Amino acid sequence: MRPSSLVRLSALLLLVIFVTMPEAFAFLFEPLITPGAPAIYNQGSLFALTMQHLRTVCLATLASTLLAVALGIFVTRPSGAEFLPLSRSLVNIGQTFPPIAVLAIAVPLVGFGEKPTFVALFLYGLLPIFENTLTGLTQVPPTALEAARGMGMNAWQRLVQVELPLALPMILAGIRLSVIISLGTATIGSTVAAKGLGEVIIAGLQSNNIAFVLQGGLVVALLAVLVHDGLGLLERIAARKLGRSLDETP
Repeated sequence: MRPSSLVRLSALLLLVIFVTMPEAFAFLFEPLITPGAPAIYNQGSLFALTMQHLRTVCLATLASTLLAVALGIFVTRPSGAEFLPLSRSLVNIGQTFPPIAVLAIAVPLVGFGEKPTFVALFLYGLLPIFENTLTGLTQVPPTALEAARGMGMNAWQRLVQVELPLALPMILAGIRLSVIISLGTATIGSTVAAKGLGEVIIAGLQSNNIAFVLQGGLVVALLAVLVHDGLGLLERIAARKLGRSLDETP
């Protein structure tokens, strides 16, 4: 096993042990607390909050991916090219307004809890996926498209069998960036009563318990590193397969 793989595995194992048995790490946080204060977050299950955090991020990223990739495909077709400026304006909404402002607007419409956080993450995650989809599709070699036409493929077949596979590494890079942004941004969802790791951080800030803040931050950071590496590995696998496919093309 390569050293980098061993480090990733160790980080994953450490994260799993910490969120399932946080009490085992109490001795590490005791120097950071005032006498009588709890060393480990005790207002809920770290494991449950981590799963809820990941659930919200995954659902929002899935929704962002579906819309952003669909828009990217649409504006790279001749019939949709004129809508590119409008599409860019739409996907930029999430980056134009800070997430806390989106939450403030969403709460009166959908109420407190996970829904406004989902809306904020969904809007915030559109731009990187859309731009990478656009870049990936516009960089498909014209020779590949000509070869596909020569084989008798129609427009749909060229999209599914040629363009999207060639653009996949770039699309995955956009999804990776979107997920990393969402993992950090999701912590503010606790300000509107959404369950997640932000709840641990906010509880620490409210009680002046540095240990709580550090625990929530460390779990989010470890998740971000592991997800970044995992999706990066998928990108490299897709790129290698793409390279082999191109080498095998007559």
